[in-house]
Amino acid sequence: MDGSDQEDEVPNVNFVPSLLFVKRGVAKANPDKVTLTPGELARIINDTRDDLEEDGAEGMDTSDDEENEESAARLVSRAETAQASGSGSRAVAGGDEFGFEGYEQESGEPVVRLSSVAVVDPEENIQDEDDSDAEDEVIKPTDNLILVGHVQNDSASMEVYIYNEEEGSLYVHHDFLLPSPPLCIEWLSFDPGSDKPGNLCAIGCMDPVITLWDLDIQDSLEPVCKFGSKGSRKKNKPKVGHSDAVLDLSWNRNLEHILASGSVDQSVILWDMEDGTPHTIIRDFGEKVQTLAFHPTKAEALLAGSCDGLVKVFDCRATNNDTASYKSWSLGGEVERVCWSHHNEYHFVASTNEGRIHYVDIRQEHPLWSKEIHEKEITGLVLSSKVKGMLATASSDGTLKVWDYDDQDARLTYKKNPKIGVIQCLDECPENPFVMAMGGDLKTKNFTVVNLLDNDIVTNVFKSRFDPSYVQPTTEGGLPIEGAGEDASMSEGDDEEDV
Repeated sequence: MDGSDQEDEVPNVNFVPSLLFVKRGVAKANPDKVTLTPGELARIINDTRDDLEEDGAEGMDTSDDEENEESAARLVSRAETAQASGSGSRAVAGGDEFGFEGYEQESGEPVVRLSSVAVVDPEENIQDEDDSDAEDEVIKPTDNLILVGHVQNDSASMEVYIYNEEEGSLYVHHDFLLPSPPLCIEWLSFDPGSDKPGNLCAIGCMDPVITLWDLDIQDSLEPVCKFGSKGSRKKNKPKVGHSDAVLDLSWNRNLEHILASGSVDQSVILWDMEDGTPHTIIRDFGEKVQTLAFHPTKAEALLAGSCDGLVKVFDCRATNNDTASYKSWSLGGEVERVCWSHHNEYHFVASTNEGRIHYVDIRQEHPLWSKEIHEKEITGLVLSSKVKGMLATASSDGTLKVWDYDDQDARLTYKKNPKIGVIQCLDECPENPFVMAMGGDLKTKNFTVVNLLDNDIVTNVFKSRFDPSYVQPTTEGGLPIEGAGEDASMSEGDDEEDV
């Protein structure tokens, strides 16, 4: 099924750089609709214009400046339209506190939240029984959200899709306009400033500032908060956080106020979302950091891959002067994606721009096996959390492949060309891991959702292994991450692809 809106004229640029499934039952049935005061709208317009002027004054030499300025200008236009009509939307905030040791303290600006002058309009939330679209506006407990980053010509946005497997429905519920292309999206339930769980997402863009959006508020003009600052000479604000584009984000589900970000600036930052400051900055990289993943059950273990060909497992409890304790493996090509196994706490898989995957046991110096499985870089990587032995990969070569893997090898089970161009991203449905969402760059079709069980071979091999109640067991003790800067070389593995 295709969720792209078709227009009479095909756009020159139209692609999906990032997407993410959100589990069922976390979203409000009726997202808040908010009326902004004229003063609040005027502040948004002025702040956005100030940012544009500041960027121009800095004279930054990047190829995306013109596109980003045009996209930001659309934010001004959207706010002005809302001001003229007298209505709009807004986002509302919601010893070693981390359990880590040796955090580097660094000054940062406070979490940015909208003021309380904007209030919820109760009338906006009343469903009109005679409205034929009212049912589509209600988010059901059986609905998944799919957060889809979308770039179309000079416009960048995140579209919130509703996907209902039982009904076979897929449509855009609301969206958020962004100042630059969204490169990564992470969902989290931690709501800064609130003692209750939320339904939020963090977005990393070409801009170095990370934004946090409340998914239960429709068509917000501003995020709930921002992590980092580009700085401002006009406002005498220092630069805080990353200095270049944010390529990946990972939320720590065991220590919920920690968010990790990896950047083109060759660093990883662990953010304290309580106050929006970078408490740990890890600079143990020789190239840009493309991919991150916190361990599912070990709060201290962070997996990171970079363009220097190294994948590293960090022990975030031991940091000193921008250096953390880690163990690393050299994989040859640029590391594109990493993913922890949910069925063995010591195992992870990493993919490279050479079309290879490497299956690693962190207790071993060499990968258990390595295999060339795609013709081009592997941009999507999913180790199923509820189907033991199922691995899905997607590539710039335009194909989706499903593998039956173990500690010795991976065997090709299924191959599909979803016809969305160069595949940019891949994710699985939390409740049904056979349902996959993909984003690509084909101008006429760049987003699709597929059910792997439509294929008889996938059904025969994997359906009996599906355990919807499976939760990875938690064991005592940390992972064996020994010493600082400990490298391990790659084993060559098997180059032949089984079909």
